[in-house]
Amino acid sequence: MLRAMIVDDEAPARSELRYLLEETGRIDAITEASSAREAVERLMEARADVIFLDVSMPKTNGMQLAEALHKLKNPPAVVFVTAYSEYALEAFDVDAIDYLMKPVETDRLNQALDKVQSRVKSQPQSHSSVERIPVVKSGRKVLVPIDQIRYIEAKDDYSCIYTDDDRYLSTISLAKLEQKLAPHGFFRVHRGYIVNLEYVEDVEVVSSGILQLGINGIEGKKISVSRRRVVALKRALGL
Repeated sequence: MLRAMIVDDEAPARSELRYLLEETGRIDAITEASSAREAVERLMEARADVIFLDVSMPKTNGMQLAEALHKLKNPPAVVFVTAYSEYALEAFDVDAIDYLMKPVETDRLNQALDKVQSRVKSQPQSHSSVERIPVVKSGRKVLVPIDQIRYIEAKDDYSCIYTDDDRYLSTISLAKLEQKLAPHGFFRVHRGYIVNLEYVEDVEVVSSGILQLGINGIEGKKISVSRRRVVALKRALGL
């Protein structure tokens, strides 16, 4: 499964590409940025395997951003997504892995993802430094080992982290936790939930085809799966 970033100054374009990526069932986590500057900020928070990048953007355009990323030691793969065909040759000068024309077709998107996965597999695998998550318990900061986390739930401006025998509050947003924990087998099944796939005990189909997950060690808890995440979840669980 891949971690992706969509960089486009137009919100409808980002939304459409997000939908298509989620439908492939091949993406673990997706972040968005509306500018090159915001993209760099997002990359500082969490690594992406691939960036889907528009060419025409205000201030720093897609080509300039791709050129800057290409100079990194381990840059993410770049796939340009644009309405302009005339930049194709220039795109490959900055080592773009593919060049997709809008509107994006599903077959071409999957071809691009094939190329990205081939590149990711050929790169040396680095180990994430995230092994514990800082949380608040009884007014003090403690560190929870991630292999003890069963699931995480969004609670207002906080994230509520559940282990088999306790519950903790974290000031880290669910979106940031998703990025940090995806390489460790965590999966965002719903806008309000992230689950540790290792502790998924059962998958139940309820009314209208909705899936619910039972979590080992959390008796009586059922977590609903967003319809848009069902295909990706089944693939991640090998169903």
